[in-house]
Amino acid sequence: MRSFWFEQALQLDRSGCAPTLYGDTSADVCIVGGGYTGLWTAIHLKKASPQLDVTIIEADMCGAGASGHNGGCMMTWSTKYFTLERLFGEAEALRLVRASEQAIRHIAAFCREHDIDAQLRMDGTLYTATNEAQHGATDAVVARLDELGASSWQSLPPDELQRRAASRKHLAGIFSPVGATVHPGLLVRGLRRVALHMGVRIYENTPMRRLERDRAPLVRTPQGAVRAGKVVLALNASMPTEFPQFRRAVILVSSDMIITDPCPGRLAQIGLRNGIAVMDSRIFVYYYRTTTDGRLMLGKGGNTFAFGSRMLKIFDEPSPYRHALADSLREFFPELADIPISASWNGASERSPTGLPFFAHLDRHPSIVYGFGYSGNGVGPTYIGGQFLSSLVLGLDNEWTRSPMAKGPLGRFPPEPFRYVGSIVVRNAVRRKERAEDLGRRPSWIDTKLSKLAAAAGKSDKGDSRSGRGAIG
Repeated sequence: MRSFWFEQALQLDRSGCAPTLYGDTSADVCIVGGGYTGLWTAIHLKKASPQLDVTIIEADMCGAGASGHNGGCMMTWSTKYFTLERLFGEAEALRLVRASEQAIRHIAAFCREHDIDAQLRMDGTLYTATNEAQHGATDAVVARLDELGASSWQSLPPDELQRRAASRKHLAGIFSPVGATVHPGLLVRGLRRVALHMGVRIYENTPMRRLERDRAPLVRTPQGAVRAGKVVLALNASMPTEFPQFRRAVILVSSDMIITDPCPGRLAQIGLRNGIAVMDSRIFVYYYRTTTDGRLMLGKGGNTFAFGSRMLKIFDEPSPYRHALADSLREFFPELADIPISASWNGASERSPTGLPFFAHLDRHPSIVYGFGYSGNGVGPTYIGGQFLSSLVLGLDNEWTRSPMAKGPLGRFPPEPFRYVGSIVVRNAVRRKERAEDLGRRPSWIDTKLSKLAAAAGKSDKGDSRSGRGAIG
């Protein structure tokens, strides 16, 4: 199934499919995966070394995976500051926060420069509390960023918060102007167009069947092969399926989304007049944003977990939570209760124990690099991922190759079946706990204790924002 975003993008992008690879070929660099990570890596490589022969192979069409399924919210790593500082130290944490903020500006500038109409709107991000238990979830991290002179966040009084979010469910919140929303499908197809124009060879409907780790690696496909000087694995959520050594490095969990029919007049009446991204502070977060054609998209993370971190068929189907999401949309916006739902979909998000991505050479092979683990926040950070991976490919000695984030995964989840059984038990406890909090009740002791395990899996520090974002951006 194609997501709503990707179907819409294909209707506007009449370029069709790139050819399938038949026969053998060679390249300086072969990138496996044609989503955001693969395309940004190719573009960074061609900018740095235009003479490089760069090839991308993609199992489907570029953007058909997570890059075309996410919520289109471009967020930074600022609320992950405590985790960054604990793992990498103050200086590197600040550098990465600032790099994540610059990434949004760079993507916007790139779209302007290359005439990519990705419907990108730099209208900021709201983190909110939708019940009393969520109050103060971001206070500590914002205070620390303020101390360091690195905070873009400001607290909003309740009336201003509710005006910007257009819903009275929000009780408290913080706003940052450093955030954006974008049409995910149009962005990825635009990146594909630019990459082709720069001379990148793209083969679609060309999955990798096997990677032979010779000195010059060989990427085998169903009808051919690519002999490459360097290989970049940009498979993201498919990495644990293709490379079992990563099955404990991430956990795959769905984020489920719905989108309404166009209703621009009604959105304007309730106050949703721009592209602000809004998300609450529960563990399995609700998030929403509008589109330029007057639709409202609402999503929720933390629904379907995959046994063994393998890609599931359900991740490419309509959301089984469509009706529950529609009920939640009506709770946020009772004024829109009669607006029909146009589509629902879900997608896999690969969550790492730290809630952050990681990059490295595959099993120390000098010619094979990889990067994934964006943990539901990839639209902006995949630009940074391209900087990490292109620097590793080129063998540079710079801030990206020296970063501790380029040393592979940090932490592992428990083995199966304990991980899967535990994830379901914890997910259900989180649901009960948050439902009780929404009703103003005190959650049970056991649900509160179990919910802390979910929070710890993605927010390692008390002051970080909540963790269960799914595929927001």
